[in-house]
Amino acid sequence: MPDTSGTTGPSPETHVIDFRAAEQLLAARDPRGAVKLLDGVVAAHPENTAARLLRARAFFAAAQLRPAELEFAIVLEREPDNAFAHFALARTYERQGRHDQAKRHFRLAAALDPNPQYVKAARFEA
Repeated sequence: MPDTSGTTGPSPETHVIDFRAAEQLLAARDPRGAVKLLDGVVAAHPENTAARLLRARAFFAAAQLRPAELEFAIVLEREPDNAFAHFALARTYERQGRHDQAKRHFRLAAALDPNPQYVKAARFEA
């Protein structure tokens, strides 16, 4: 069936397929492939926090720490109570040797969600 919408480019369905494929690529340890797919999704839907979070994870897995940091920060601007995003941003800071900033976000993650991994990383002193 021909496209009569008057638009060109990927459809919303294509973006969903790309998002799901990016999840699979990240799980298969191909973070750069995931980033490539997610670039188009985020460009078309910059408000999509799930796509930004997945892209941040892919950047982190590809050791592209500055882009990961920026994406996690955007997620936290929109969802300041996202414990996982705080935890992941903390890991990003930790890998950059920015331990004071990491500690702050580890503690925020643990305060928002008592996940044992978050609590352990927060290293609360007795």
